[in-house]
Amino acid sequence: MHTYQIRCTSYQATMTSNTQKPDESRSKRKKEMENEASENPQLSSLDKTDLALSEGSQSLCKPEQLEKVLNEMNKEITNLLSKYAHILRQRAAVDASYVQELDGILKEARTIENHLKQKRESLKQRFTVIANTLQS
Repeated sequence: MHTYQIRCTSYQATMTSNTQKPDESRSKRKKEMENEASENPQLSSLDKTDLALSEGSQSLCKPEQLEKVLNEMNKEITNLLSKYAHILRQRAAVDASYVQELDGILKEARTIENHLKQKRESLKQRFTVIANTLQS
């Protein structure tokens, strides 16, 4: 919001101090913006809005135009935040599935560990019986 107010003020100051005709000044700025747009074809919609606003900088001082631009920017920001939240939810779901999978692996490992401990004790007992039999 402040940038638009600054632009409006800046534009008015430029126009009062500049001896060029307002149309010439606007067309020069429009050409500059078009050159920037042609150099970078991947302008975001905010930049496109900025380009459109620069064409009629005097209209920025009108509350209706400013409100319209702010509403468009608000919609875009809301859309981006929504996409970001969706991505975060997806990642959280993946993370949760990894945690569940790791819990399952850990339970299985504990079960195997207990089974191996039982087998070891069983083998110890058998070796003890065999050793006792061989000594007799």
